[in-house]
Order: sequence, then structure tokens, then C-alpha cells
Amino acid sequence: MPTHPDPNETEIAYWNGVGGRNWVHRQKSQDTILVPILRAAIDRAAVRRGEQVVDIGCGTGASLIVLAERVGSSGQVLGVDISEPMLARAAERVPPGAPVRFVCADATTYPFQPAAFDLLFSRFGVMFFAEPARSFANLRTALRPGGRLTLACWRKIDENPWLLVPLRAAYEHVPPLPRPSPEDPGPFSFASEQRVNRILEDAGFRAIILEPRDFQLDIACKRGIEEALETAMCIGPASRALQGQGPEVHAAVASSMRRALEPYQRAEHVSLAAAIWLVTAVNP
Repeated sequence: MPTHPDPNETEIAYWNGVGGRNWVHRQKSQDTILVPILRAAIDRAAVRRGEQVVDIGCGTGASLIVLAERVGSSGQVLGVDISEPMLARAAERVPPGAPVRFVCADATTYPFQPAAFDLLFSRFGVMFFAEPARSFANLRTALRPGGRLTLACWRKIDENPWLLVPLRAAYEHVPPLPRPSPEDPGPFSFASEQRVNRILEDAGFRAIILEPRDFQLDIACKRGIEEALETAMCIGPASRALQGQGPEVHAAVASSMRRALEPYQRAEHVSLAAAIWLVTAVNP
């Protein structure tokens, strides 16, 4: 990997370590859980055949595959991510001959081909920038005049019980995670509409719109409470809170999480609310 600026090193280490391994391990389930959000974001992006697209934080490839289908053989999708294990899984999954290429790089500093792309797209890949205005200014250099930006990012954690309920159960047994400042990177760093507008305006984007969208996510993937429990233990803030804890603590947290999730179970589904922003903007 290239040399990265110090502010992003913590996230780079996480997504090349336990965070990336967890997502690779849970790739099929996570893709299933997040299908409704990916569909909404792709539809909002209005991807056209022949377009050149950057998929920011493409992860294990779910969005890459759909974007490649939309642009067709006359277009191309560039997948950018800092996580080597997640990109390796994405490369395994992309169909042979798909118009896709990958780069393992930090979008804050990667030298994109100037004015070469029609669309910047991201499903939950932009909230971890330490200097987001700098990151988006660099990304904007890749866009043609009139090029588009479409992002999906989480709203406040209080509006996302699918992540908050497991986290509260974990806190019965582990210390709370450090409370981030409003400017710190993290999954909810784009929850503030005012902050997102400021970041994108400072980076040079215009016609910025944030549309709130609400979903019910089945974290069990139609496989019952044990599948929901594994999702809750492996993904999201609760998984970060469990880092470094021993087997006894993991067992205690699992017991508390199971009790917390049981009220949401209906047959083999365990569905909880999720809340995002669909963000669009234009490169003037």
C-alpha cells in the first residue's frame, strides 16, 4: 500500500485488521442485510450505460458489481478502498470481463485522473475520513464538470436501533467506546446535515441535497436469532467495543444481546430500524 497521511492511520489499520476480516467473514450476510439501502442509493445515482464511475470505499464489492451492470461494457467502475482483505474478496466476486478495476489507496491522496469520471458513488465508504473536506476536494478533481456525487451515510445512532440495541447490550459488560467529537471520523460522522453540507461546500460541490430515508433491516437474513446475534457481534460499534475482550466477556455479551434482540424476532426474521441520508451533489 502507498504511504498514508497520519490522520487516517487508525482507520487504515482497523480496516486492514479486525474490521476488514469481520466484513469478509460476514460478506454474504451483510450484502443481504443492506440490499434495500444499496438499491435506493443506486436508483438515486441514476447510473447510465457508458459512464465512468468511482466507487469510494467499495469494500467487498456489492456496489461495484451492481454499478458495473449499470454502466455496461462501454463504461467502467474504479473501486477504491484502503482495505486489502476487502478488496481481495471483491476481486474474487466480480464476474470475468466486468468493466471494473481496483486500487488499494486512500481517496484523500490518490492521484485520480483529472476530470475523467461522471459519478462518484459510495455506500457507507466516506464517513471515516480524518480530513473529509480535503478528501472530497481530491475526489472532486476526478469529476468532469457537471459530474455527480451520490452517497449513502448513516444518520444518528439513536435513529439506528439495528446498531444501537446490540451496543447497549454490550455496554452491560464492556466499557463504553470513547465518545467522538463532532469532527471525528466514524460510522456516524455524517449524521449532521449541517456538517455534511459544510464539508461538501468546502470541497467545491454545489446543489447539495440530503434526503432522509428509513428502512427495516433483517439482521437475521431469514435465519433466526442466532444469525442475528452473529451479525450484532461482528459488525458495527458493538464489534469495536468487544475488541480485545476474552471468551467469558464475549459469552456474557452474547447472552445480553440475545435477550435484547428477541423482542424484534418474528418467525425467522429479526428486523430493526435503520436511518440514512441519501446525499447528492454536483461538480459545477
